[in-house]
Amino acid sequence: MHWAEETARAIITRNPEKQKYVCAAGISPSGPVHIGNFREVVTTYFVVQALRDLGKDVQFLFSWDDYDRFRKVPADIVGHDRYLGRPYSETPAPTGEGSYARHFEEMFEKTLRLFQMEPEYRYQHAEYRSGRYAALILHAFRERHAIYEILMRYKSATPSEAERVSYFPASVYCTACGTDATTIESFDDHEATYDYRCRCGWYETIDMRSNHQTKLNWKVDWAMRWAMEGVDFEPGGKDHSAANGSYVVSSEIAREIFGVEPPLYLPYEFIRLKGETKKMSSSSGGGLTPQDLLQVYPAHQILFLFAKHRPEHAFHIGIDEDVLRHYAEYERMVMHYERQTPEIQQSLRWSQADLKNELIPFSQWTTLGPMVDFNEPLLRQLLECNEADETITAQVERARQFVTSWCPERQIRIREQRNDQKFAAYSMEEQDWLNRFAEAVRGEEDVLAVFYRLTRQVEKKETMRMQKIRSTMLYELTIDSSFGPRIPLLVKAIGHERFCSLLSFDLIDTVGLSQDRLK
Repeated sequence: MHWAEETARAIITRNPEKQKYVCAAGISPSGPVHIGNFREVVTTYFVVQALRDLGKDVQFLFSWDDYDRFRKVPADIVGHDRYLGRPYSETPAPTGEGSYARHFEEMFEKTLRLFQMEPEYRYQHAEYRSGRYAALILHAFRERHAIYEILMRYKSATPSEAERVSYFPASVYCTACGTDATTIESFDDHEATYDYRCRCGWYETIDMRSNHQTKLNWKVDWAMRWAMEGVDFEPGGKDHSAANGSYVVSSEIAREIFGVEPPLYLPYEFIRLKGETKKMSSSSGGGLTPQDLLQVYPAHQILFLFAKHRPEHAFHIGIDEDVLRHYAEYERMVMHYERQTPEIQQSLRWSQADLKNELIPFSQWTTLGPMVDFNEPLLRQLLECNEADETITAQVERARQFVTSWCPERQIRIREQRNDQKFAAYSMEEQDWLNRFAEAVRGEEDVLAVFYRLTRQVEKKETMRMQKIRSTMLYELTIDSSFGPRIPLLVKAIGHERFCSLLSFDLIDTVGLSQDRLK
């Protein structure tokens, strides 16, 4: 059974009579949303899909934690130090237009639409400012001493009565300077007011029933939102999943303070960039984003990559030769769908894979593309897919992006002149084979038939070895590469006459070159 279906069935078992199940995810817009953050959303998405397949009504919530404080300026953003401590929603965007939060939210929401994900968004700055949480925030203030005791159960420090008395489960954004460099000094339970003082010198009394600039601390905030939204499922990174992590602590706060059961929780492992050991961070910048992956993968293939891995399993992603490996694996699974395990079949279906069209291997687009400057009509002709199809146009562009931006070592070019020096470096036996092959091709014999005939050996294993050796020789002489497309496609891409001219060596010249090489 697929991991998402296992999770969906567990959700139903916990509350079988519920009419609508709520599945939630949340991200802080501290910078571009990287693929590690994306795992949170996509994990929830697959559980939503599984619940719907089981005939259940589901609400897919996505919270933007844009009322969190701007705590760190990413390395690639200059001049924002003066906004530290403000909410993301009230910090200017890097471009200067609009808010910092909305800048990154819009970017990611546009990306999610490409994955055909349409969650119901919750913008936490709007939720807090609207007063929707006011009653629960007031309740948390009244239960602040009990919250302190829960928090201290999971800390190594010794509880302090003075600390307990002065503890408040929230921060306040100052009316004067807009930052959270504030201290709550007193609370009037009966009047539902508190006094705070800011580092900037501002002092104010806040009526919690009408003034909504209070932000609950993370572990209390998480529990409060579970209670407010009636959340049944929410995943979280492994940093929240430790024995004393946020989920455990928030779960106790949910039960003991807000009187609700915490949602079913699914911890997920971090995704790391290939060659890196540290986790990605939006606030630090430099992480790989879903937009980066979409340059080289279609959306359904990225979804499949996440669907086939259980959330608790870590994996690395690199936009290098691994892309070709992932494509080859995916193409094989789609072409042989009926042979796959039920889990893989379900992953393909939930990923919106196209199981009807026969896939042209991505390796062919990336190998032939540079040889013809990614000329789409010519590529269509070479690969015999002449029908007008926007998916082919998109695949050609992905191949171009992969080769030119991420894997320039695959930029194969057809030689302008024959490579006499390379030919001279081959043994006499190899030169003789090349001359016989070229003569047969010039004589209009079928290219593949000639290649098979001239590489056939007694043993099948030896035949395959010889075919690899001879293919490499043809690639070296025509495209200066050790790899290339299948030999008939190579000839077709280069053109019959040009291909033959690149293999037309003057025997006298090459003998001379061979003698020079021996000196």
